[in-house]
Amino acid sequence: MSRARIVLWLRLTLRSACNPYRARCMEGQPQGLPNPAEMENGTAPREEEPASEAQETTVTEGAAKIAFPSSNEVFYNPVQEFNRDLTCAVITEFARVQLAAKGIQIKVPGEKDVQKVVVDLSEQEEEKAELKEGANLAPGDQPRTAAVGEICEEGLRVLEGLAASGLRSIRFAQEVPGLHSVVANDASARAVDLMCRNVQLNSVAHLVHPRQADARMLMYQHQKASERFDVIDLDPYGSPAPFLDAAVQAVSEGGLLCVTCTDMAVLAGNSGETCYSKYGAMALKSRACHEMALRIVLHSLDLRANCYQRFVVPLLSVSADFYVRVFVRVFTGQAKVKASASKQALVFQCVGCGTFHLQRLGKASGASGGRVKFSAACGPPVAPECEHCGQRHQLGGPLWAEPLHDLDFVGRVLEAVSTNPGRFHTSERIRGVLSVITEELPDVPLYYTLDQLSSTIRCSTPSLLQLRSALLHAGFRVSLSHACKNAVKTDAPSSALWDIMRCWEKECPVKRERLSATSPAFRILSVEPRLQANFTIRDDANPSSRQRGLKRFQANPEANWGPRPRARPGGKAAGEAMERRRLHQNKRKEPAEDPVQRAARLKTFPCKRFKEGTCQRGDQCCYAHSSPAPEGHPETPYQNPPGPGVAAGPGVD
Repeated sequence: MSRARIVLWLRLTLRSACNPYRARCMEGQPQGLPNPAEMENGTAPREEEPASEAQETTVTEGAAKIAFPSSNEVFYNPVQEFNRDLTCAVITEFARVQLAAKGIQIKVPGEKDVQKVVVDLSEQEEEKAELKEGANLAPGDQPRTAAVGEICEEGLRVLEGLAASGLRSIRFAQEVPGLHSVVANDASARAVDLMCRNVQLNSVAHLVHPRQADARMLMYQHQKASERFDVIDLDPYGSPAPFLDAAVQAVSEGGLLCVTCTDMAVLAGNSGETCYSKYGAMALKSRACHEMALRIVLHSLDLRANCYQRFVVPLLSVSADFYVRVFVRVFTGQAKVKASASKQALVFQCVGCGTFHLQRLGKASGASGGRVKFSAACGPPVAPECEHCGQRHQLGGPLWAEPLHDLDFVGRVLEAVSTNPGRFHTSERIRGVLSVITEELPDVPLYYTLDQLSSTIRCSTPSLLQLRSALLHAGFRVSLSHACKNAVKTDAPSSALWDIMRCWEKECPVKRERLSATSPAFRILSVEPRLQANFTIRDDANPSSRQRGLKRFQANPEANWGPRPRARPGGKAAGEAMERRRLHQNKRKEPAEDPVQRAARLKTFPCKRFKEGTCQRGDQCCYAHSSPAPEGHPETPYQNPPGPGVAAGPGVD
């Protein structure tokens, strides 16, 4: 038999042995071959054997009830309930804004039927609202309403690109009003099977449509303006970098893009080269690494959008637990894209005292006729050595240097959650985090920390109120940051900040003789302060969220609360994965030394006190009481007399 016939026979045999393709779970779609787009480039995984229903447990979160496999076949992390609750709150307010321009009011469960005043997020939307207000609402007509669980023909089209068990999509359908459809996509056949059962379990098949496809290919297929999604939610395991290029093209004009990044080790500066390869920016190890991570993600989103004459406008950027979460709107406009360079900045950070300076990449200036002229910025803003401690600078970025949040939009989300606290299980934490965000200085990138400032000059740490009061007395603004509990975000120059710390050191003196002449502490303290700080506590130094006792910075919610193990086809039990992770912890550290080996090793060192004649331990001493024998001579013990109360040993007079 020829080689070609053998190959043909094998192909026919394998094809006949394959199981038939499973039925589509989208409502009304008949059985058939899979969409070729889903199998393109081999992105769709192989079919996995479905696990028995006896191995599944039921998880209830919000208004959704999810059948979840006990094995680690489909990813689920209960700690991210705060992430999902916050997303539902943000999309609800976004739907309120979008549908109000079309004359539609949304009805949120638990919310009083009060006419809300909606202030739009852009001038373009305000003009659309004014034009459509008269067209949609005739005199005497009641406004149209959109309720939860109902299809709104003019509502939002939502895509969850990496849906896993479908929990997030089902919660959208059951908790967010004003939706037209929700596409729950995942590349895993096991995940899609689970989604189909969960959709039927929650009776939301009319809104949620499961899909099995590569998320990038699915978004690339919806680049046309008429086929784009109004909301795209990306919550991958690890970095979302592979999906960002497709996401900024598939979101509609003014649409909402929600992105989660859980690769905080990369974004926080542990691997700057890896961060550059994924996000196009060099991350630095800094006390402000969590806010820097947010700004790097926003820079990456804007950079990818600029390739298609689009730009991003941040609505809300949150650093929580072990991840960062950003909500941005995407617009199109060539003139606005030109301003993107002036929104990015490089960071010069001193390796000694941690002082940082930002250098914008571009400059926007006014020109004749009301035009805006864009040009390259001038720099650098620092000398070769730090002006405070004389150490060198590290260069990081580029990163987003504009505000992280739209405070008007954040205020609306905060008001909605505060007036309806029973809607979410984590409402208390959402109120606390958003309250701190509304108190942040929007035009001040990055921050210092109390322990950083005090440890640099080796002095005791002032209280938060004392340092904030000193900055306020000096005429500067100061705020907290939701990304760090002891952050000091201020518009004071670094010279004024170190002057305040010099004044604090005079009240709590440092032993100068213990400082090295080349240390940052010695060089900073050797300069007399030009600003005389006043540490008297001011009433406005205590932020409102702190006075009200809000839950601003949550403690660890549970044991092993960090990122969960990646889902594996075939399902390896999550307990086994956690046990393996526990066993591998500290594997690079040297094991503890055996006590017997330690005693034998110490006996190889001579006892200095015995040599001086002051050792009183005798044979109980852990060190040797004999000197190493000179070459060519037998080993002889020390001739020093033993201490008082110690019996004379052999060779001792």
